[in-house]
Amino acid sequence: MRGRQRDHTQTTYKRASSRDGLNAHDREDGLGGSDAKGSANPPWIRSLPHVIVAAISSFLFGYHLGVVNDTLESISLDLGFHGNTMAEGFVVSSLLGGAFVGSTVSGWIADGVGRRRGFQLCAIPLIVGAAMSATSDDLGGMLIGRFLVGSAMGVSPPIAALYITEASPAFVRGTYGSFTQIATCLGLICSFFIGIPAKDVTRWWRVCFWISTVPAALLALLMEFCAESPHWLFKRGRSAEAEAEFAKLLGSLHVKSAMAELSKSDRGDEVDGVKLSELFYGRHFKVVFVGSALLALQQLSGINAVFYFSSTVFKSAGVPSDIANMSVGVVNLSGSLVAMALMDKLGRKGLLLGSFLGMAMSMAMQAVAGSSLISGSSVVYLSVGGVLLFVLSFAMGVGPVPGLLLSEIFPSRIRAKAMAICMAVHWVINFFVGLLFLRLLEQLGPLILYTVFASFCVVGFFFVRKNVVETKGKTLQEIEMALLAA
Repeated sequence: MRGRQRDHTQTTYKRASSRDGLNAHDREDGLGGSDAKGSANPPWIRSLPHVIVAAISSFLFGYHLGVVNDTLESISLDLGFHGNTMAEGFVVSSLLGGAFVGSTVSGWIADGVGRRRGFQLCAIPLIVGAAMSATSDDLGGMLIGRFLVGSAMGVSPPIAALYITEASPAFVRGTYGSFTQIATCLGLICSFFIGIPAKDVTRWWRVCFWISTVPAALLALLMEFCAESPHWLFKRGRSAEAEAEFAKLLGSLHVKSAMAELSKSDRGDEVDGVKLSELFYGRHFKVVFVGSALLALQQLSGINAVFYFSSTVFKSAGVPSDIANMSVGVVNLSGSLVAMALMDKLGRKGLLLGSFLGMAMSMAMQAVAGSSLISGSSVVYLSVGGVLLFVLSFAMGVGPVPGLLLSEIFPSRIRAKAMAICMAVHWVINFFVGLLFLRLLEQLGPLILYTVFASFCVVGFFFVRKNVVETKGKTLQEIEMALLAA
């Protein structure tokens, strides 16, 4: 089979600048480009629809994170637990608990049924869980529905990262990888808009949950027409099908070179399972540690504390909560769009370094604002400015890069299961930061707590500088072979 042949010629789906011109093949086959040696890049337009469909899962991720922001009060009134802060906390945390459970099995789902079927499986609890929440008459029904939705949210982000990484040409993989963060931002903003009438319209919160079933159903339906990951098919020994999917994603002119590149590191007959012991020690330990530490530092930077409780900061400045939520959402989206434009130009490592540095500075601003060093209007300016600058810095690097980077640096054989371990770490720390933030704020005060968050951002900067490799413009096989040889 062609998938088993070794071809040492220059691959035609590698890196190139977006400014490079179209060659004759590109004009026939879609929009592409060429590298410095004149080799043709595959047309990026072919893989774009598949990436957009996959990003629907990220839209739902953002939507369900934000759907209870403006509706929680009316939900508690209708379901009879108004004023019970513990019950209100469970409505939020049940989603995170489900996400942790889902993340622990995401790798086995992605490797067992494939990336495409994995998305379709996620759509089932997204629809059923949202429907249960929308029709619940008590707290128990709401919590079960939120847990089911959370389980899908734990599975879908790693599968989305895997699918987009494996379906994208190398020269636009960073740009396409940013789509997940942009879709998450759009989901959050959409949930804020849709939730606005909840304060005035009785039981509007039920409509908010029902609306989410529409994109979930679209995800399941449209995935039926999308390509499966050629990397997953080849790993399962299905080389002929992998060639057919490469033709959909890259065009028929680029199939042979893509399969030759794939065969350099993957073995089409290697379908045995990956043991967990392989991920915790041995030759794969370092790369799994780097991935887990990167996601841990992402959460320990304090980002979710800022997202969950930014409305309190804006309220002290006299800004209504709906305007505050929209401001944070717009800044988050703006930063994500900038990251998309720069991902394949500055590279992953450069964006991470700049992002951690900006987050450290903005968290330091909030620490100073929470101290007794300044007073008056300066406190408001530093607090609000610190929040917005922090969100902007996060969205330009630490937000979108880790998910893409991890799916790039993990070898194909362990990619899905290693992503599952890293995402489980992410959700555990996410849960505890959200759970303990207010108590620590009361006991330590803003100066100490925000200084701790800023310190983690500084640690993140030096960790990335020492341990993270640049993957911009490289094929997945080049990255894998370079890391295994290191």
